[in-house]
Amino acid sequence: MARPDGLSTASIKDTLAVLGDVIIPTLGKGVLIRRPRIVALAERLNLDERAVRRLQSLSRKYGTGPLLLPIPGRTQAVILSPEHVHRVLQGAPEPFAPSTLEKHAALAHFEPNVSLISHPPERAERRYFNDEVLESQCPVHSMADGFSAVVGDEARVMLAQAGSELSWDAFITAWYRMVRRVILGDAARDDHELTAMLAKLRRAGNWAFLHPGRKGLKRRFHERLKEHLNRTEPGSLAARIKARPNTDATAPTDQVAHWLFAFDPGGMATFRALALIVSHPDAGRRASEEISANRTIGHTPLPFVRACILESLRLWPTTPAILRETTEDVQWPGGVMRKHTHVLIYTPYFHRNDESLPEAHQFAPDLWLGAAPGGHWPLIPFSEGPGICPAHNLVPTLGSMMLAAILGRHKIELKDPDRLHSDRPLPGTLDNYTLRFSLTG
Repeated sequence: MARPDGLSTASIKDTLAVLGDVIIPTLGKGVLIRRPRIVALAERLNLDERAVRRLQSLSRKYGTGPLLLPIPGRTQAVILSPEHVHRVLQGAPEPFAPSTLEKHAALAHFEPNVSLISHPPERAERRYFNDEVLESQCPVHSMADGFSAVVGDEARVMLAQAGSELSWDAFITAWYRMVRRVILGDAARDDHELTAMLAKLRRAGNWAFLHPGRKGLKRRFHERLKEHLNRTEPGSLAARIKARPNTDATAPTDQVAHWLFAFDPGGMATFRALALIVSHPDAGRRASEEISANRTIGHTPLPFVRACILESLRLWPTTPAILRETTEDVQWPGGVMRKHTHVLIYTPYFHRNDESLPEAHQFAPDLWLGAAPGGHWPLIPFSEGPGICPAHNLVPTLGSMMLAAILGRHKIELKDPDRLHSDRPLPGTLDNYTLRFSLTG
């Protein structure tokens, strides 16, 4: 049906269906930190595929949208058109602000001054800080040589300790050690407690408005993080931070907290990419050839291995819901979207839409090797436009280094190859927590 302002509005029945098939499963898996049991359930019940099917049916019924959901107390719009995705993401921070009420309520549990939920003029300073230190526009960070040595160290230790089997727990432990060394320096390598503190705060953030917060833990976390940053260890991003002018408005510990948080899904994407590579013989051959041909990994972006990580993010987005909020009335072809409308871009709907993307359910890393991945179709694992993740180059770079370090030392096989059989459509969800690899050679 249509509202007086012209935009289509879903029926109560269809709104409940979106809540049940899309929004509740996404929240259930955990927005800021995953709940492993729910992720396993999502794979078993194919919940993400069901969510995509639901939005496909709504697009056929209501058209290209935006589609309003009549949710009491909060105007909600779902984006169904690729053109509208680009318009919304290119329109940050005005008129489509990344800082939504819901996002602020979640992230404020541990990083209340992060650029993502900041407003002008602080947002500009904080965003510039992130872009400058993380070198967001550079395919390979200028400190990549040093980072490569760190990744190699941690991969060697991990594989030596793993023996004949590599599990998620072993991988993510090594990944966090690498991340702490890259960001904070070698002295932070074994500060598992820092990562555990952040995990507790993220679990509180999963509940957003419904959790009272852990103010004492948040204060202790930022004090501990500041101690690490104040060492300004050479070769770390902390040293880069110290070398630039910062003010109280910059809020460095809030920005760095977000880096530590964001590298968690980076590890998930890298581990899933490993599963994809070893499950697809042609990809395994291409990855091995590229790794063998590039001994100085820090200088080389390893384009195919990197594409495999990006493809794992297309298949299983670690940010399934991109949220925006209108800061003013916005005119659309079908009518006006009112100020303070909450806008949802459900990433899997575009990444796995087999009605528009032939490779939707296949492992297709070559999608990412052209000049414009996806063409005009939105492949947006790191969002896009002014609000794109400032680590959208650094995370795949480090992930590529880790995969190269693993694949260059062992013959690796997935212990349950039927989960990702190359002759069948890939699952809508992949539970990274239960992936196991056998190591030989």
